[in-house]
Amino acid sequence: PHLLDLQRDANKQISELKFKLVKSEQEVTTLEQNVLRLEGQVCRYKSASENAEKIEDELKVEKRRLQRELRSALDRIEELEVSNSHLSKRLEKMKANRNALLAQQ
Repeated sequence: PHLLDLQRDANKQISELKFKLVKSEQEVTTLEQNVLRLEGQVCRYKSASENAEKIEDELKVEKRRLQRELRSALDRIEELEVSNSHLSKRLEKMKANRNALLAQQ
């Protein structure tokens, strides 16, 4: 009887250990799947990050180009305003001279 009890206890422990082994193997499989899924996400995020950095660099270049164009356009506007002012003064002088000549006649 004592031997049978020992055998039953041993069989019970073996069954419990087999169950734990199966559970552990399932958990390992689940964790491996999670690792694969997360590695895929890392690759996608890394690719998206690299793409975003590339776009950011392109946008910075475009911004610098547009700022140069803006400065150039503002400089040209200033030149044209100075020229316009000068020409307006000359026109006023010419009108004044014409009016003076007409008044003398």
